[in-house]
Amino acid sequence: MITYEKLKHNAQVFKSITGLAVATFSELLVTFRRAYEDDLDHRDGQREQARQRQRGGGRKGALPILEDKLVFILFYFRVYPTQILQGYLFGLGQPQANEWIHRLTPVLNQALGYEKQLPARQAKDIETVLAACSGLAFIIDGTERPIRRPKNPDRQQENYSGKKKRHTVKNNVIVDKNTRKIKGLSTTCAGKKHDKKLADEHGLSFPEGSKLWKDTGFQGYEPENTETFQPKKKPKGGELTPEEKAENASISSVRIRVEHSIGGVKVYRITRDIFRNLKRNFDDLVMETACGLYNLRVDHPLAV
Repeated sequence: MITYEKLKHNAQVFKSITGLAVATFSELLVTFRRAYEDDLDHRDGQREQARQRQRGGGRKGALPILEDKLVFILFYFRVYPTQILQGYLFGLGQPQANEWIHRLTPVLNQALGYEKQLPARQAKDIETVLAACSGLAFIIDGTERPIRRPKNPDRQQENYSGKKKRHTVKNNVIVDKNTRKIKGLSTTCAGKKHDKKLADEHGLSFPEGSKLWKDTGFQGYEPENTETFQPKKKPKGGELTPEEKAENASISSVRIRVEHSIGGVKVYRITRDIFRNLKRNFDDLVMETACGLYNLRVDHPLAV
């Protein structure tokens, strides 16, 4: 059975199955404890009858200490096993594993919020966060995640991505060019939606004097007070000049950083494998949380 006590003595295995170094895990545990206590307080407030015994009373469960709970949810994000396997590895049944997954994911998200690692979601919040970034240089891109084929024919058509040739959901991300941290994240939408249309619907505003790198999926997207850089398409039946090719290469050398950031998020297989969870809006919560974990990893590299 996987436990924190067994894992903490093997740094390499710990990094592999949680995505964090032991020292980073210990730092996150402090805010995770705070978020978990907040969740307990909220649950107590929802009770119809007052609690008759103190917290922690009764039979001890398979996740008796908070360290095991944090390992449990990080392992799920990092490896994304089936819930039956997740439960087996932690001494739980599938129903219990399902309950803990959906209980601990918001707690992890809140802990990352306390750590100030979550990307901004609303247009006004994004603009405020971007204004605080040194250099005002950003990269925007869209990223898709595969989902199970919907049974509803309308949803099948809506979620079918011609680009990926599978059913997907999509987000736009905004990355700080200098730190490569994900500063903004759009709502999760059907994979069929165009990147530019999603950006237009989000109503983003960039701080005056910003520079924005984008790909051809954002053709025509020109925010006010922002200088944009986009590779030039080869004209039909023609060729790009050597100068245009050199400029495209220069733009691509910057844009590749957003691909590295997205790849860092997708270290967590829950954002890369076919998404199996069916709870409403859980796919959006998972993406936001995974971005927060990536940002945390940027501040605390695994090699340290």
